[in-house]
Formats: sequence, C-alpha cells, structure tokens
Amino acid sequence: MSQLAIYLPDDRSDFEPMETISVEAQWELDSEPDSLQLRVVWNTSGKGDTNISTNKILTIDSPGAADSRRLDVELPAAPYSFSGKYVSLIWALELIAQPLNESCRREITIGPGRREVLLHRESTDPPAEE
Repeated sequence: MSQLAIYLPDDRSDFEPMETISVEAQWELDSEPDSLQLRVVWNTSGKGDTNISTNKILTIDSPGAADSRRLDVELPAAPYSFSGKYVSLIWALELIAQPLNESCRREITIGPGRREVLLHRESTDPPAEE
C-alpha cells in the first residue's frame, strides 16, 4: 500500500507570510515514480465557484520507491488565509507522485501573527438599540 506524508517543523500548521519552513516529505510507494512534486497551493471554499492556484512547485527527480527528503520552502507574501461569511481561502502543501497520481495534502495557515484573517465577527450580543 502506497503512503505519502508531509511533516512540518514542530508539527506547526500556522506560519507568517514569506516565512521559510523546512518540510520533510516521506514516501513509500508500490512502484517507483518518475518524480515527486511538493506544491504550495491555495483554494477557495464556500458559496460560488471554487478557485484553485498553485503558488510554487518543488520537484524531486528519480526519488526511488521509498525515501524521505527535507525541502526548504519560502511561503508566499499573499494572499493571506482568510475566513469569511460566504468564502474562505485555504493554503495547503501537497505531495504528488508523478505519474502515479498518489498524493497527500496538509492544510496550513499563512497570515500576520500566524493567524487567518477573519472577515466577519460572530457575536452573541444583541444588536445595540438606537
């Protein structure tokens, strides 16, 4: 059974914009892939159309069927991870074995103070009277 894994420093999943992180990619595949790609991607989730974008691709050529590698990845400056009432933007790291189409995904947060930007405020207080 094929396995792919992405390990992050101190098992963190929240990062500053433009932070450089050391990502460990591990794989044990049933057959040898031509290459492995570590992708930094974002997608929107919520109402309306889903948007998907690849920010960066790091390639490991001739990786063998089982191994691990540490890759330094500079995260993008923007867009920030955000959560709104109708749509959210989610960053992730994806490890993909080509052409086997085996993959794994690890969601991360990129934003000031290592937090996602909240575009709405939920309140339990009643509306103010005029």
